Amino acid sequence: MRGTNVALGTAGLAAFLALGEAVPRLGLVKEAYFPPTSRIAGALADELADSAFWTALGDTLTGWALGLAIAVGAGIVAGVLISVVPHLREATASTVEFLRPIPSVALIPLAVLLYGTELRSVLLLVVYASFWQILIQVLYGVQDVDPVAEETARSYGLGTWARVRHVLWPTALPYVMTGVRLAAAVALILVITAELVIGAPGLGARIAVAQTSQAVPEMYALIVVTGVLGLLINVGARTVERHALAWHQSVRGEVAV
Repeated sequence: MRGTNVALGTAGLAAFLALGEAVPRLGLVKEAYFPPTSRIAGALADELADSAFWTALGDTLTGWALGLAIAVGAGIVAGVLISVVPHLREATASTVEFLRPIPSVALIPLAVLLYGTELRSVLLLVVYASFWQILIQVLYGVQDVDPVAEETARSYGLGTWARVRHVLWPTALPYVMTGVRLAAAVALILVITAELVIGAPGLGARIAVAQTSQAVPEMYALIVVTGVLGLLINVGARTVERHALAWHQSVRGEVAV
């Protein structure tokens, strides 16, 4: 089954690349706006040979990794505290529901005013967007804790942090890993967006420069790189999730299938 899926995926990708080559060659779209796949591949090869490209890639990955790490840590701590401290969830519910829907891109003017084009501007947007993905999943996970298990832990005299470790955390972990996977993708989107709009160093800034200088093949090549990054991040997040939840029924069932 897995071999069949790989073969079908490869065939689909090959068909897509062939279509991208044929459409501009046949004159269905102007090559000036959508160059053939072969030209994009050539531009990508040139980018890979340029040291400035690797510097930009490093800047993008740095902003992504730091922002995601801060968001994950803050989201887990805040989610556990809100769930454990009596009445804190009710007290913060309206604030969370007010702040969570605010689009991160709406904070771009604030980020520019505070930090200009520095890395901190990128981190502000990434952390804000990714934090809610983690926090909400932690809250859902804690809500799913079995009341019988909770009462059993209390009857055995387990303290608050012992109950968090042995009862709450195992139940919430699948939700947390889902939040991390979602936050990883959101963090990449916000990093590229911040670089593209603010001009912070990274792949987004290079895309903006290529667009303004009419270097269309190079622009598409950089867009392809961001797509590959997204794919790798998603695959990596799923791999970490499977290892972290190897004991969980959902992963055991997936492996068995």
